[in-house]
Amino acid sequence: MEKVRTTVPEPIVNIIDLFLYYGKVEALKKIALDISRKNITSFIGPSGCGKSTLIRCLNRMNDLIENVTIEGCIRIDDQDIYSPAVDVTELRRRVGMVFQKPNPFPKTIYENVIYGPRLMGIRKKGILDEICEKALKKAALWDDVKDRLHANALDLSGGQQQRICIARAIAMEPEIILLDEPCSALDPIATAKIEDMLCDLKKDYTVIIVTHNMQQAARISDYTGFFMMGELVEYSVTSEIFTNPREKQTEDYITGRFG
Repeated sequence: MEKVRTTVPEPIVNIIDLFLYYGKVEALKKIALDISRKNITSFIGPSGCGKSTLIRCLNRMNDLIENVTIEGCIRIDDQDIYSPAVDVTELRRRVGMVFQKPNPFPKTIYENVIYGPRLMGIRKKGILDEICEKALKKAALWDDVKDRLHANALDLSGGQQQRICIARAIAMEPEIILLDEPCSALDPIATAKIEDMLCDLKKDYTVIIVTHNMQQAARISDYTGFFMMGELVEYSVTSEIFTNPREKQTEDYITGRFG
């Protein structure tokens, strides 16, 4: 039976019948969903179910992998991002990404944050200083590091390093921030700080997060999609997914009866 497409307010992303193949292996199967602007959307599901593969489609990171074939359509702000006319560098500026393991560059805190803007040709120190301060404030890190901007970012704690990576993405003024398991390497206190920050960030950005932590999805996201074996089983308002799921597979997963 064809699933009813969930309607979301102000969609910024439209994914239409998306298939992805690694060689002949079908990794994503007819994914169709819309993602709401300036909300947090979480993707949950067991390992290997396609969550990370899907978000990597949104900034065309899968282009870097050999033998990947993509069918279907992804539109961001009504632009087909797989059109030959799309500038992939500009797309990745608009759709920032933060990975599972914090990966600051072996440079100063300041140099990490202004790396992208400098690469884009901004040279004036006053402007770079402003970008750095604004990004660190949005990443809830300014008060911690404002007196040591020229210290090595690798000397920071794991949670602070992850927030540096988020600040580095914010400095590019993206519309969308993708986060792939951003708290999986962090302790509960660092995780709580990042969750609070993400809830603040949605005032200005669309946030899409892949997480194994169902409590995290329930706490911070407005919409949740549950994936299984490359398929989108269910997608709805987060409270519906966790209290009144339509699909038995979803219920089994969130109540721990999965498998």
